[in-house]
Amino acid sequence: MTSVAEQPNPYLANFPAFAARISGQAWTQRLRESAIERFAELGFPTTRDEEWRFTNVAPIARAAFEPAAYTPHAITPEQLDRRLFADSSACRLVFVNGHFAAELSCAGKMPAGVRTGSLARVLAEQPALVEPHLARYAAFENHAFVALNTALWEDGGFVWVPKGVVVEAPIHLVFVSTGGAPPAVSHPRTLIVAERASQVTIVESYLGPGGEGYFTNPVTEISTGEGAIVDHYKLQREGDDAFHVGTVQAQLGRSANFTSHSISLGGALVRSDTNAVLSEGTEVTLNGFYLAAGRQHVDHHIAVDHAKPHGASHELYKGILDGKASAVFNGRILVRKDAQKTDAKQTNKNLVLSEDAVINTKPELQIYADDVRCTHGATIGQLDPEGIFYLQSRGIGKEEARDLLTYAFARDVIDRIRVEPLRERLEQVLFERLHDHRQ
Repeated sequence: MTSVAEQPNPYLANFPAFAARISGQAWTQRLRESAIERFAELGFPTTRDEEWRFTNVAPIARAAFEPAAYTPHAITPEQLDRRLFADSSACRLVFVNGHFAAELSCAGKMPAGVRTGSLARVLAEQPALVEPHLARYAAFENHAFVALNTALWEDGGFVWVPKGVVVEAPIHLVFVSTGGAPPAVSHPRTLIVAERASQVTIVESYLGPGGEGYFTNPVTEISTGEGAIVDHYKLQREGDDAFHVGTVQAQLGRSANFTSHSISLGGALVRSDTNAVLSEGTEVTLNGFYLAAGRQHVDHHIAVDHAKPHGASHELYKGILDGKASAVFNGRILVRKDAQKTDAKQTNKNLVLSEDAVINTKPELQIYADDVRCTHGATIGQLDPEGIFYLQSRGIGKEEARDLLTYAFARDVIDRIRVEPLRERLEQVLFERLHDHRQ
C-alpha cells in the first residue's frame, strides 16, 4: 500500500487561510496551531499502526474533501422529523454540515440553569464555561483524526447541567451532512458538562444522504462531577458511501455513573472510539451494536482506564455481519497500580450471516493492581441450525426463523436502551433490514 504520508495534504495547505478566517480566543488559536502541527507530524495512520491494523483509511487520506458549506435549507423540518429516531418533542439541537441550524432546532423545556446550544457561540459569549474543558480530555497527541478535529472544528453542541439539576427529557444533538459535489468534510465538536449530582440523557445522531462520499470527523468530550449520572447514546446512520471517524471521550468524577450506547448502522468506512477515565467509585457501562452488510467496514475501539480504586466497568458489544462486510472490535481495559477493588467485564459477540463476512476481535486486559476482578471474552458464530430446525418444526418458515434468531441476538443490547422512541425505532429498522436481506 502506498503510504498516505506521501500524498499531498490539503488540510495543512488550507489551514493558514482557515485560521485567518475563524474567530476565537488567543488560547483557542494556540490550541488549533498545536493540533495542526501534531497532525502534520503524525500524518494519517496506516495499517502498519497497531491501532489501525485492520482499518485502512487510505480512501479518506486520498480524497479531495472540501470544507462543508452551511446549507440549512438543504433539509426541511419535515424531512428531518421523518429521519430521526428519538422523540422530536424533546430538546433538539441540529447542526448542518457542522454548523448550528437554529431554524431546525428547538429548545424544549429545560430546568433553570441548564445551558444548551452552539459551542462556538458559548465560546464567544462565555469562554469561562468552555476553557476548563475544551480539548482537556480528548488528547490529540497520538490520534491524527482528533488532532484534525481540534484544529479545524467550527461548531458543535454544548450542554451544561448545573450542580444537582435533573434533566428529565433527552437532549438530542443531530448532525446532518448534506453531501454534494465536491465531496465535503465536517469536524463537529461537542462538549457536555454534568456538574456534581446532576443527571442528563444525551442522544447524538449522525445522518446523511445515500450515494454521497462525504466525511464526518466528530469529537465529543464529556465531563461529569461527583455523583453525576449521564446516559449517552451515539447513533451513526451515515450514507452508504460516507466516511465516519468519531471519538467519544469521557472524564468521570468520583462515584459518577456513566452509560454509553454506540449504535452503528450506516457508512462505508466507520471508526468509532469510545474512551472513559474512571475516578474512585465510578461505574461505567458501555454497550454497542453494529449491523453491517454489502462492503461496509465498521471499527469499534474501546478504552476504559481504571485510574482509581473501587471502579466498575461493564462492556457488551454485539455485531451482525452479512455480505462482504468487515468489522473490528478492540476493547482495552487498563487497571492502574492504585486501582484496587476494580470490577471489570468485557464481552464482544458477533453473528456472521455470510461466508464472505470478516470480523477481527481483540479484547485486552492490562492489569497492574493485584486485588481486582476482571474478565473478558469474544465469540464469533453463525445461527444455530438446531434452533432454526426447532422453529421450523413449530410451523415457522426457514427465513422467518433466521430473522427471529437474528433479532433475538440483537435484542440483548437494544433492550438496554432507556429512550423508548429510540429503542422502538431501532427494533423497526432491524426488522426492515432483515426483511430486505431476504429479497
